[in-house]
Amino acid sequence: MLNLVWLIPALPLAGALVLIVFGSRIGEPRAGWLATLATASSFAVTVAVYFDLLGRSVEERSHVVSLFEWIPVGSLQIDLAFLADPLSVTMALFVTGIGSLIHLYAIGYMHGDPKFAKFFLYLNLFVFSMLMLVLGENLLVTFLGWEGVGACSYFLISFWHTRDSAAVAGKKAFVTNRIGDWGVMTAMFVAFSTVGSVSYGAINEAAHEGSISKGAISAIAMLLFVGACGKSAQLPLYFWLPDAMEGPTPVSALIHAATMVTAGVFLMTRVGPVLVESYGWVPDTVAAIGAATALFAATIAVAQTDIKRVLAYSTVSQLGFMFLAIGSGAFVAAIFHMVTHAFFKALLFLGSGSVIHGMHHEQDMRKMGALRAAMPITAFTFIIGWLAIAGVPPFAGFWSKDEILLYVYADNRLLYAVGMITALLTAFYMTRQVVMVFFGDARWHDASAEHGAHGDFTPHESPR
Repeated sequence: MLNLVWLIPALPLAGALVLIVFGSRIGEPRAGWLATLATASSFAVTVAVYFDLLGRSVEERSHVVSLFEWIPVGSLQIDLAFLADPLSVTMALFVTGIGSLIHLYAIGYMHGDPKFAKFFLYLNLFVFSMLMLVLGENLLVTFLGWEGVGACSYFLISFWHTRDSAAVAGKKAFVTNRIGDWGVMTAMFVAFSTVGSVSYGAINEAAHEGSISKGAISAIAMLLFVGACGKSAQLPLYFWLPDAMEGPTPVSALIHAATMVTAGVFLMTRVGPVLVESYGWVPDTVAAIGAATALFAATIAVAQTDIKRVLAYSTVSQLGFMFLAIGSGAFVAAIFHMVTHAFFKALLFLGSGSVIHGMHHEQDMRKMGALRAAMPITAFTFIIGWLAIAGVPPFAGFWSKDEILLYVYADNRLLYAVGMITALLTAFYMTRQVVMVFFGDARWHDASAEHGAHGDFTPHESPR
């Protein structure tokens, strides 16, 4: 099965190509079902690859599939090649698995939208790009997917571009990520000039063996971290991510949970040996910026009143937690938290979309309250996500956060204190959100008067 790893990104790409040509003719809801089937099929192939990998010894769990020679220019020889190993397959599993569920949810959420087929075309392209990013055997294949998710984020965040706020948010995301892209491109130039290759295996091996200077190793690590700050919204390049809320809610779930924002964490983990062998101040910088971002975003989330913006700043904060782990050498814990976060954050975003739908497009939590009775299924699922992100045992977030804090405690007590405060703040602002939305007094009677032509409304549960 490992030789079929190329099928994982090929299936969403095929779905996108069919929708480009026939999308308007296929129409609603079949365009949505086609896109969902393409992503779900990709997930099925990923599961098969996972079990094939699991059946091999630890030493054999790394397999390269080269499709063709992509760039043969003098000493620069780059193949369009995929790497199937525990890291890439773990990433592909939640990208395709959670991505499939988000596609399915979007069929109902986007019902009646005049650009229904185009939306699913963009979703399939997004998943394809993210899979190219995580499965790439070298920096250039990863960069192809890296640019792809950047372009798709622009298409999806500004999907309702007739609203000025959506158009501006899409441009802000696109331009901010170009700053990060400069870091990745320059890192590739440094890697090729010193190592003679942009293959992850060659770069990591050169760093581990010390065949290139510590200065070059540190330059590659820091430049890639600049790229990671752009894509994963770390200080000072965090500000595009909260505005990404202007896109449809399934987009928020896809970008914030399972795809684009996790790319930076993945990249720094992929070049872990480079980070370990760099000057000591490099991982310290990564950890410090991660901790600062985590605390900074958590303090902002405490004061938000928009149901989706609370979750957006929460995402920035949780990504900071992951970079704190990476800078502390806890690569496995960082990926563990990335996986748990992908599930509970997707659940929370889709739950918020259900609330917005049931509240007739109202997003202000001050105009909600007592929705537990009106939307029992949404409330139940949202509360599960809340318990997970708040770190309440035995839910997922407790285990991954605990693992990170354990490593940080051994590495730097000051950053451990910042991590603990951030974890407590996360529990506080998420509890505040749940109480404001699902408990207390019903404040949506006041909101109904502001809807004018819509008249009075009663919140209702989302359709099946």
